[in-house]
Amino acid sequence: MNLVKWNPFKELEDVSNRLNGLFGRFPATTESGREMLAMADWIPTVDISETDAAYLIKAEIPGVKKEEAKVTLQDGMLIIEGERKQEKEEKDKKFHRIERSYGSFVRSFRLPDNVEEASVIAEFKDGMLNVTLPKSKKAESKSVNVNIA
Repeated sequence: MNLVKWNPFKELEDVSNRLNGLFGRFPATTESGREMLAMADWIPTVDISETDAAYLIKAEIPGVKKEEAKVTLQDGMLIIEGERKQEKEEKDKKFHRIERSYGSFVRSFRLPDNVEEASVIAEFKDGMLNVTLPKSKKAESKSVNVNIA
């Protein structure tokens, strides 16, 4: 009978790899199959609020130019995408630490049925993307109690 020493860090790594596989994120590897240290994708943070007239999505995308951001409505989804580019390495500049995330990003949100898609407005100012989703004037669905026989 062989005894195997339990390695909690190996088990944690296995769980992480399985979760990454579920979400379609696979670590970068070298030719020998060893995992490389790779910078993670970044996802802008958002606030979603609602008034009687509209939904509002505020996305923080500092360092992204207006021309590098895109808002799309497709098949009942709102898609926000863009890219934050990293500074080019300069010969006389030496970086001591890089903590900000760079690269492409995509956020998508399922639209409620009462959004008037033709009237959606997106505004970009000071690193904030504000998307206003006006509510349609359609009759709101009402709740009906059904008796159980």
